[in-house]
Amino acid sequence: MADLSDAKAALHVYLRGTREDLVWKLDGLSEREVRLPRTATGNNLLGILKHCLNVEAGYFGPTFGREFPTPDELVPTEAFDEDPQADWYAREDETKDGLIDLYQRVGAFADQTIDELPLDAPGQVPWWQPGAQDVTLHRIIIHVTCDLARHAGHADIMREQHDTAIGLRRDSTNIPDDYDWPAYVSKLTKLADRFA
Repeated sequence: MADLSDAKAALHVYLRGTREDLVWKLDGLSEREVRLPRTATGNNLLGILKHCLNVEAGYFGPTFGREFPTPDELVPTEAFDEDPQADWYAREDETKDGLIDLYQRVGAFADQTIDELPLDAPGQVPWWQPGAQDVTLHRIIIHVTCDLARHAGHADIMREQHDTAIGLRRDSTNIPDDYDWPAYVSKLTKLADRFA
């Protein structure tokens, strides 16, 4: 286990954990199930994963003068001119297993950036507004972890709506076992109805 008293190691543990949680939310689901829109704006589990892998490739790549070894596997910048949602869904030629594999390789690429650079290493985010582009590795690890955690929360809700699979992590759900969820929902509904 990493020494969590070391700031860089602690930040890295949380980033890796959030990454693993995102992949876990696709476990056991078919190609259709991971692609199916789950919100009014088309959010879907595989699209979240694809978005997050592109986020990590960008922030831990060009921001620090590095390029992902196979950039043609990522969503090119010009794709957003045609479709601003280009990284939020899997194309027909992309698969769940293929995108999970790509995300794991992007994760290894990001981990290499983190391992090789000190927390105060300077970087520049070219797509941020002028005057706000200068960053450090420390700031980017926090920024990306927060972004991924937000999307992992989206994935939690979408997966729960699909098949009630819930929980914090694969090895520790942090959810009461054998809980009467219908009774709990009924209790909360009655409480809310008092304010109707």
